[in-house]
Amino acid sequence: MAKTYYTEDHEWLTVHQGEATVGITDYAQEQLGDIVFVEAAEIGKQLKKGDTAVVVESVKAASDVYAPLDGEIIAANDALSSDPSLVNSAAVGAGWLWKMKLADESQLDGLLDEAGYKKLIG
Repeated sequence: MAKTYYTEDHEWLTVHQGEATVGITDYAQEQLGDIVFVEAAEIGKQLKKGDTAVVVESVKAASDVYAPLDGEIIAANDALSSDPSLVNSAAVGAGWLWKMKLADESQLDGLLDEAGYKKLIG
């Protein structure tokens, strides 16, 4: 069964059988404003927790989106190249950024659940 986690950097990840789908939270997209460009994730790239995975550009700023865990990028959301506003309209869903194969699932223990994330953003 898939389970969703959150980071203090405002990413969400839904994990199922050792793979995670990653995006930014609804709160994060609200703070950024209208998303105008999303850098495509580099398939095959090895990430360490905290590495920049992609850059999201809005009318306000460009923001790095960090790897929430160690792993390898296995898919990029190609729909975002033609419609970056999907991140605004469906941040947790169709606006996902990349998928990754997790290197160490024990790292999930350091992430927040939905209640913990809601407490963080107040």
